[in-house]
Amino acid sequence: MTPNAPQPDQYDSPWKEILRGYFRDFLAFFLPVAHDGIDWQHKPVFLDKELNRITREARAKNRRVDLLVKVWLRDGQELWILIHVEIQGDRNPEFPERMYTSHSRAYDLHRKPVVGLAILTDDDPAWRVNEYRQEQFGSELIYRFNAIKLLDYLEQLPDLEQSDNPFAIITLAHLRARQTRNRPDERYDQKMHLTRSLYRHSFSRQRVLDLYRFIDWILYLPPEADDRFWKEMSTMEEEKTMRYVTSVERIGMQKGMEKGVEKGKLEGRTEMLLELLQEKFGQIPETLHKRILSADLEQLTNWGKKFAKVDSLQAVFQ
Repeated sequence: MTPNAPQPDQYDSPWKEILRGYFRDFLAFFLPVAHDGIDWQHKPVFLDKELNRITREARAKNRRVDLLVKVWLRDGQELWILIHVEIQGDRNPEFPERMYTSHSRAYDLHRKPVVGLAILTDDDPAWRVNEYRQEQFGSELIYRFNAIKLLDYLEQLPDLEQSDNPFAIITLAHLRARQTRNRPDERYDQKMHLTRSLYRHSFSRQRVLDLYRFIDWILYLPPEADDRFWKEMSTMEEEKTMRYVTSVERIGMQKGMEKGVEKGKLEGRTEMLLELLQEKFGQIPETLHKRILSADLEQLTNWGKKFAKVDSLQAVFQ
């Protein structure tokens, strides 16, 4: 890996964690019309099991971050919000269809209104998608979804700097990571600037920690520069008598990052095995499905090697 380069395999975990922790702020920043229509006295519910079923049956490929969230409107109506954060760095012609498939699958299975929202974090300013269309012999289907292009916020950098919304900082961190790719000195300066800015906002200690973790993750520094960064930040905290991130917490965050990467590998291997088995053998019995979901990486790898050599689903697990 190129020193100072973003770590694409590690984007999933920090995005998902920050979305879960600050979902209300997320909608306020990216989709205020939805934020204003929701009754926030009802706590949002993250529908992980429903999402797994939807994406598995839809055979969605190359997913990065998907969330399905149940909320309630001010009139009491139940509403589902499908969020997709796309991390790909180039055009993906399958993406609009994937948004439509996930939307229609969620509605077909549960008969709940679904709002689609895509956050496009790629580098291509010309790639802009917000609809999926089919047309044949006078029959036409059009599915439009909300799409936010983070590159567009390059024109709003001063506003991002001043905003107290956590996702202004998240967006700014993402843009700075893109701008400083393969430029370690500039990245060091931007990371320090963003970290210092956390102390200028009226954030709680927990919010500072959560945002710092995202910044630390996306603005990756080589080990030597990272150690220098940590020493400078520790000195700054001592001067301000605001010890927010202790050495013990930082070690814990690093272990959490490693665990998140391992979890991402496990989820990807599980999804791939389920898709391959279903394609070869058809519907997978619930008992075997549960067994696969509870397996570790070694078990999944062994089953993956075996499935191509056998003629029955049961033989894979013998």
